[in-house]
Amino acid sequence: MRLEADRMVNLTLADKDVTTERQVVMEERRMRTDNDPGALLSEQMTAAQFLQLHYRIPAIGWAHELAKIGRDDALAFYHRYYAPDNAILVIAGDVTATEVRPLTERTYGVIPARGVAPRERLAEPRQLAARRLILRDARVRQPTWQRTYLAPSRHAGAKEHADALEVLAEILGGGTTSRLYRSLVVEKKLAAAAGAWYDPVQLALSRFGVYATPAEGVDLATLETAMDGEIARLLADGVGAAEVKRVTKRMIAEATYARDSLYLAARAFGEALTAGLTVADVESWPERIAAVTPADVMAAARAVLRPATSVTGLLLGDGKS
Repeated sequence: MRLEADRMVNLTLADKDVTTERQVVMEERRMRTDNDPGALLSEQMTAAQFLQLHYRIPAIGWAHELAKIGRDDALAFYHRYYAPDNAILVIAGDVTATEVRPLTERTYGVIPARGVAPRERLAEPRQLAARRLILRDARVRQPTWQRTYLAPSRHAGAKEHADALEVLAEILGGGTTSRLYRSLVVEKKLAAAAGAWYDPVQLALSRFGVYATPAEGVDLATLETAMDGEIARLLADGVGAAEVKRVTKRMIAEATYARDSLYLAARAFGEALTAGLTVADVESWPERIAAVTPADVMAAARAVLRPATSVTGLLLGDGKS
């Protein structure tokens, strides 16, 4: 804590340090994004999904902007945001609050608050048109198909749907027993992999996603038609009480096991607090998930799985259709 508290107010930053670290970050971007066609498609889809929210900008930054960042830019950010009144401290381990609080007060507590102003967040306008992206890259050996829908989070939008959307993601694409995997991979043999995901912990709106990788000899058009059919079947036929109960029971068990890790438990609380949630929100999650009903799941599905708010992405090899 002494080290981090000192770094919060006494940063020494020379031009040569910025030059070196800028190259490190640019190389990280090249390795994780620019050299990975799948990551490039994901980046482009995110930019297309959010018309106005800052989430459309990659966290690591665009390459052309990284190349221009200098010492003054870094220090301006540091002096504006790197302050105790803009930080959350999470401590995990064999300690008590009685032991830790005095240490915290002697280190972080003596640093004056900087009066960090709330960040201005533009509201996302109503989305009216489905978007479709095709990325062709000679490095692609395995085509993929994916789609995201604009969705609420636990903190923004129609947040009453957030818990049900977590359950919906598990029903649709949470592992080898999910609907998408059983139908597209096991039964129809159209896909080598298929799944769904949803991230409820965001300060602003979030996304709900589905994806699939075609089996050998299957084109993406055929796979997309099958995926659309599964989504349509879900919306038309609904989900059963036994299906929801089975999924929620598994979700709660997995979350309970994850709490055995000090790191994962601390991270769960830290992420929730930075996204505007509370400790109570994290601790009440099992009860809320257990209370999700089939009607809740279907209300969330009908609210989110709408073509007008979707972005569909195709990753193809160069020259392939």
